[in-house]
Order: sequence, then structure tokens, then C-alpha cells
Amino acid sequence: MELIQKNATEILLLLFLIVTFLQSGVDKVTDWKGNLAFIKDHFKNSPLKNLVSPLLAVILILELMAGALMFVGVFQLATTGETNLALLGVELSALCLIFLLVGQRLAKDYAGAMTLAVYFMISIFGVYLLNR
Repeated sequence: MELIQKNATEILLLLFLIVTFLQSGVDKVTDWKGNLAFIKDHFKNSPLKNLVSPLLAVILILELMAGALMFVGVFQLATTGETNLALLGVELSALCLIFLLVGQRLAKDYAGAMTLAVYFMISIFGVYLLNR
């Protein structure tokens, strides 16, 4: 219990990112066709229009890996105080957000790109906290 209280900020931040990335990844797995159709339409006028399917698969893999690493990392942090898996998960989530930002900017969806900044700041704060 002491480790949970000592690392409460980190654990709550990880839980937020776990919900964000695992839900997004699970949604892509359960509704691949719907997500693919939406993304293809979103990028129809961008330089990425012919790469949507493989890039969506890359994002899916990154989201699921980041979520899984952070999920295991919460237990590691709460039981041993170690941060290595949680940190790797948060770093992957930040990298995923950078990839998404590039896509939003190329699609000229500046409002969508702007919303990613909030998630990115949370991820970077997580990297900071888990590196201390």
C-alpha cells in the first residue's frame, strides 16, 4: 500500500493513458472496417492517402503495446516501485501521438492536431515523473 500511495500521481496518470490507448486500440480491432473507412475519408486529400491501411495497423500496434506495457507497469510500480515498463509504455504513447500529429497536420486537420497536444503533454509529464 505504501508504494501505491508513494506513486499515486504516476499510477493515476498511467491509468488515464491506459484507458485512452487500450480503448482506442480495442476499438480499431473490433471495428477495423469502420475505422479504416473513416480514416481513408479523412486522408483522401493528403499525401498519405495510399498508405492509410498499413499506417493504421502501425498505430494500432503502438496503441496496444503502449497500453499493455503501461498496464503491467502499474502493477510493477505498485508492487516493486520499478518504473521501466511503465516508462516504456508512456514513451510509446508519446511516439504514437507524434505519428498521429504528423497525420493530422498532413490531412490539414489543425483542430484535430491541436487536441492531440493535451494527450502529448500528459504523456511527456508521465515520462518526466517516471524518469525521476
